[in-house]
Amino acid sequence: MVQQTQFVKVEKENQYAILTIDNPPLNVLSQQIFSELYEVFSELEQDDEVVAVLLTGAGEKAFAAGADIKEFPQMMGSSNLKETIMNGHRTLNFIDDFRKPTIAVLNGMTFGGGCELALSCDIRIAEEHSQLGLPEVALGLFPGGGGTQRLPRLVGPAKAKELMFTGKPITAQEAEKIGLVNTVVEKGNGLSEAKKLAGTITGYSLQALSRIKKAVNEGLQSSLDEGIDLEATLFAEVFRTEDIKEGVQAFIEKRKPSFKHK
Repeated sequence: MVQQTQFVKVEKENQYAILTIDNPPLNVLSQQIFSELYEVFSELEQDDEVVAVLLTGAGEKAFAAGADIKEFPQMMGSSNLKETIMNGHRTLNFIDDFRKPTIAVLNGMTFGGGCELALSCDIRIAEEHSQLGLPEVALGLFPGGGGTQRLPRLVGPAKAKELMFTGKPITAQEAEKIGLVNTVVEKGNGLSEAKKLAGTITGYSLQALSRIKKAVNEGLQSSLDEGIDLEATLFAEVFRTEDIKEGVQAFIEKRKPSFKHK
């Protein structure tokens, strides 16, 4: 099944959805694209047939090569600039908090807002020719799509500051070394690797997957004691689901469980 907004293609298969940003030649991120991503993710969160979401860019040159700089002059004269910026954050925060696992497939340049979009996903798979970076400082700017917050939490403050202070891109291999991406694959193999991973993930209960995500994301924003308390609360919740009964029964009967995500 394939759906299409102006700039985002949606394909569904095997309990996951594949979103492709299609804005040639480099898939730059306009305000319209952020709006469409919010709309699509909102629909997929309520779609019972979708357990995970893969996000990539069209072509072989770029996942997303940054924000649409042609929109910047208009932003400079805006009287409600912060509101415009927060609209972008609304989309990125929604993806970050999206209750289903998300995998970004980086198939080329992943710069600026494109890098920040990738940071809002749970897992990042990079093809070997990809480059990642936050080059905003070269324009007299700094990352304004959550980069100053999400990147340090992922790679540590010192490395994050180096990447943002210099604006220099790094290779996929270096990104893997510092923990910015989970794995690097050959050019053209990113989507197939992500599908393989999604196939494993979607075999499990969304009741458990969504609570793993919530426990990790919210736990990172709290103290260890608060995080443990949250984990205990979510653990008690999952014991009241239908899927844990199925999982335990399947284990006893030595068969593969058939989760209904309930």
